[in-house]
Amino acid sequence: MGLTAAVAGASGYAGGELLRLLAAHPELQVGPLSAAGNAGRLLGEVHPQLVSLADRSLLPLTGDADDPAFAGADVVFLALPHGASASVVATMPESVPVIDLGADFRLRDAAAWTRFYGGGHAGSWTYGLPELPGARAAISASHRVANPGCYPTAVILALAPLLAAGLVELADLVVVAASGTSGAGRAPKPNLLGSEVMGDVSAYKVGGVHQHLPEITQALAAAAGGEVSLSFTPVLAPMPRGILATCTARLRPGTSAASVRDGLVAAYETEPFVTVLPDGQWPHTAATTGSNGCQLQATVDEAAGRAVVVAAIDNLGKGAAGQALQNANLVLGLPESAGLSVDGIAP
Repeated sequence: MGLTAAVAGASGYAGGELLRLLAAHPELQVGPLSAAGNAGRLLGEVHPQLVSLADRSLLPLTGDADDPAFAGADVVFLALPHGASASVVATMPESVPVIDLGADFRLRDAAAWTRFYGGGHAGSWTYGLPELPGARAAISASHRVANPGCYPTAVILALAPLLAAGLVELADLVVVAASGTSGAGRAPKPNLLGSEVMGDVSAYKVGGVHQHLPEITQALAAAAGGEVSLSFTPVLAPMPRGILATCTARLRPGTSAASVRDGLVAAYETEPFVTVLPDGQWPHTAATTGSNGCQLQATVDEAAGRAVVVAAIDNLGKGAAGQALQNANLVLGLPESAGLSVDGIAP
């Protein structure tokens, strides 16, 4: 028998993608599944694509110390709305490893949490982006891991190596990133109706108000060794899943186009899930669909004096469920790539 994984929030998009990956994991078996509004339903009713798990019942979350939603679990994944994880974790034994896909424990700054999310700050856990320097060892030694957000994953992977190598200025970072509609979650919203989204591209939360901004700047500042200044504009694209982030930064004197690309290659040449594409080939969201991969490419805009890095990920893969499983593998001492693939499923 393998290890058992419990999933809270199993009826959402991230929860469903996590279950798809867990169903094929060589050393983890699917344990208790829970949901809020969908408690009492069969999983197959809300995720008809999960045929192998279709007859599993969704339990309610009671919040008790002996909550059956976590009974016998060797690892717990929380795929809950932002702000919901802290109260759930409070009743769980410290010995149980938890991977939180929400934002509750990502930020170190309590004021930033209050400004962007509201309410009390629950604290911070080990930040689960394994490709950052020193992160893999920290994650492996932790029982509680804060899984990064989808936009932050793409942007941090694109810019952190350039900042760490001193190739670009810490100020005047600019990111425009497009996301598929699943990034907004599964709750019905009028602006996400098919008739509203199809044939339309729109910016939203413009002007430094998106909740992922402090998470991005927190990680980039750590990589740079100093405070950074970032303008971040998210864009809603008419596709179910995927993120394409175009990230630019002002070059430091003497930085060449070759050194920018070489900086990315040096940072990720041994990383199983980050691919710096061959010269002239640019990332596509479709190429990462269904995978835990991130594709990168870089160049220099000589006229503007800026480095340009484009990153593509699946927001439900490397941006959520895939990365959560990658973190769980590290915490449990399993092969990091178990149950995960760098290959997409396009078209």
